Amino acid sequence: MDLIHEAPRCSSIVRVDEDDDQREHSTSRKPLEQGSDSLKETPLPKLQLFLLLYLQLAEPVTSTVVYPFVNQLVRQTGVTGGDDEKTGYFAGLIESSFYATEAICVLQWGRASDRIGRKPVMLGGLLGLTLSMLGFGLSRTYWALILSRCAEGALNGNIGVTKSMMAEITDSTNRARGFAFLPMIWSLGSTIGPILGGVLSTPAERWPGTFRSRFWTTYPYFLPCIAAACISLSAFMMASLGLKETLPRTKRRLEHRTDTMVSADHHAIRPPHHIHGSGPGDLTAVGTALELTEPRREIRPTSTNAAIADATAIEENAEVNLPDRQNAKISIRSILVPRVLLPILNYGFLAFTDQCVVVLLPLMYSSPISQGGLGFGSFTIGIVQGVAGVVSGVLQIFTFAWMHRKFGTKRLYIASFASYLFCICAFPLLSFLAKRDGRVSAAVWSMIVVQNAAYAATFMTWGCIFMYISDAAPNQHALGLTNGLAQTTASVVRALAPSTASSLFSVSLEKNIARGTPVYWILTSIAAVGVAAAFRLPRGLLASGYVAERSPATATETPVVDV
Repeated sequence: MDLIHEAPRCSSIVRVDEDDDQREHSTSRKPLEQGSDSLKETPLPKLQLFLLLYLQLAEPVTSTVVYPFVNQLVRQTGVTGGDDEKTGYFAGLIESSFYATEAICVLQWGRASDRIGRKPVMLGGLLGLTLSMLGFGLSRTYWALILSRCAEGALNGNIGVTKSMMAEITDSTNRARGFAFLPMIWSLGSTIGPILGGVLSTPAERWPGTFRSRFWTTYPYFLPCIAAACISLSAFMMASLGLKETLPRTKRRLEHRTDTMVSADHHAIRPPHHIHGSGPGDLTAVGTALELTEPRREIRPTSTNAAIADATAIEENAEVNLPDRQNAKISIRSILVPRVLLPILNYGFLAFTDQCVVVLLPLMYSSPISQGGLGFGSFTIGIVQGVAGVVSGVLQIFTFAWMHRKFGTKRLYIASFASYLFCICAFPLLSFLAKRDGRVSAAVWSMIVVQNAAYAATFMTWGCIFMYISDAAPNQHALGLTNGLAQTTASVVRALAPSTASSLFSVSLEKNIARGTPVYWILTSIAAVGVAAAFRLPRGLLASGYVAERSPATATETPVVDV
């Protein structure tokens, strides 16, 4: 019997094995059952999920650890010339430099992850975070601080790749749970970072008996920086030892190189350059086109092992050789379509609004009451931000999955984004109450609690928008590029947000326009536009969950479910 005639049977054998492999890595794509409202949820791969989340933890910790003391550090460098009202300008430039260089490099990191794999890019990003944090802590001049933050942004390639890996280790039944952990981890990192920055800064003053060395007086902010660097370094070591590659074709190459059990039975098979089947697993198309360098060998029904060996050889050779041609077809133009651009646009509004709040909170809290602030020190700011992060994490753990099931992706995203409106409007109320009472009174503390509770609610937006972006990728091979473009957009607006918010804050105080409040009303208007843009998002995600399963020709025919 001819091998070509046996292709359908071999194809079924291989597909069963491929499904087992997909279930093992929790990446099987399950169609929506007719007449069924829900699917049985695939268990999440616990070890890989833990490692991925720990790697993600390093980024928010290293990003936020500087916030409690960055304004004091800027003043100590002398760059303001003793004019504290200019602190916002220079602090904003430090915070913007990270995202500016990240915007330049992150898209290329995403494309690199589509070519060489997710794991190498993740490792490079973690090592970059470690080195740049050490450099920041040892910097004594303003421009050295800028250089360190630029290096951190340029080497931070893992932030976009994390979303790609999460999409690749989950399927349509458990993706909401998987992505719910990302904002939870960001919340946890945003809790740990400010606490480290607030509590561990200036250790020579806080614990003179332990930190007697002159080194800690010369570098008062090195301790929180090295603590954050240790987290990213430990993540680097754990990823090196335990993280598995999730990029399918890279994983196949690794399996092909290590699988020698059936190689002795394989005869030489060379896939032609003109294969254009529906995929490497389509043995009918591949088998028809294959050119054998040996005479065909008859496959009898009783020769099960030989059939499996031949079919596996066909699949592995096709899988190893085809990806380069598929990868060559990926371009930025292929993802510049409305379904991809709309979630990215919303991600841009979200990133800009959130970064403005992140910058304004320590800036306003640390400013004197006479200048529209609350007069808090770095320790108090770190504790307030840390408690707010704990609340955000608790909300993510216990309420996100339930609220996502009950309200759906779009409605939950809109409601959470709207919380930014109250969070920003609370700033002028805090300033008014502090000036009226001449101190941080009980009324001020009550408003601080309400404001941070509203900010905690905004963390629901991240899990929703991450699912929208991963769901919008045209195909599996463009997932890294799609997340890279999204992260580039977010990095660009995050680079603009600190300078915009801090400059508006400083100008409002210097010119005394409307009692220093125009910054808040401008940012409230921008947040309102972001809420309006959210109404243009799709009603739900694709029923297939992971867009790698649909081709461009069938993408518009895939049913949509409100998840």
